[in-house]
Amino acid sequence: MPVPGEQVFRQPTGGLPKHLLTGYWHNFDNPAVELRLRDVPAEYDLVAVAFAEATATPGALTFGVDPGLAAALGGYTDADFTADVRTLHSRGKRVILSVGGETGRVTVNNAASATAFADTAAALIARYGFDGIDIDLENGLNPTYMAQALRALRAKVGSGLIIAMAPQTIDMQNPAGGYFKLALDIKDILTVVNTQYYNSGAMLGCDQNAAYGQGTVNFIVALACIQLEAGLRPDQVGLGLPAGAGAAGGGIVAPSVVNAALDCLARGTNCGSFRPPRTYPGIRGAMTWSVNWDVSNGNGFANTVGPHLDTLP
Repeated sequence: MPVPGEQVFRQPTGGLPKHLLTGYWHNFDNPAVELRLRDVPAEYDLVAVAFAEATATPGALTFGVDPGLAAALGGYTDADFTADVRTLHSRGKRVILSVGGETGRVTVNNAASATAFADTAAALIARYGFDGIDIDLENGLNPTYMAQALRALRAKVGSGLIIAMAPQTIDMQNPAGGYFKLALDIKDILTVVNTQYYNSGAMLGCDQNAAYGQGTVNFIVALACIQLEAGLRPDQVGLGLPAGAGAAGGGIVAPSVVNAALDCLARGTNCGSFRPPRTYPGIRGAMTWSVNWDVSNGNGFANTVGPHLDTLP
């Protein structure tokens, strides 16, 4: 692995479409189908590799192909994975490293851990050819020091660094909350926030008048509206939904519902009873957990939502 000061970076170019389909790829084996990275369906523009893991050093990250996944695939090495990153690049796709997940324990809460995060993330980007980083910390974060870490990482890697976030619904209810504050504090370098509109129960929307039940167009639109009206640009807001059976405990919707929510936000059409105060033609797109679950369920999410994104203004 390159050491700090000796990394040789393939400068990330961004290169993302106006409307973006993001999918998470499992670096583990579970009941969903196991996939080599190169076998991610072509509809996905941005692939988030799940997940980098914590080390004994606070803030520091490590990554390697999971042994269980390698065994399930009949052999899959770090070199194979790195080659697959290059293959996706050759197809015009981008690959980012996701930090966290449900069991993630990466903690950045002081200057030393922020430095460790930036140094180790930069080394992993250099080693594997990642285009950026995704923050999916579901056990809380410190917005001050995570912002410091991300700015330090961008200074090391370059302005093409993709920075994505995947907060839970509860984390984006109020701009004063840690995750929302982080998004606003790094708005100048932030690529996209793909909030997880699932596993959340009912939540207040931007009208603050009613609690909307998950699994509906109203829920998705009314909650996305909070971010759109509280400081994020439309091109920084994505809609995160599960890819069908097995992918989540609640909030699963048909892909057509995701398309309706995108239409409502971008065009003011196909809304439910809730209508946002304006339209947001630049809405960035959609994310799904996960590519593996989507393939397990017949690629319905990618094949329905991906083409629809191309029709948005």
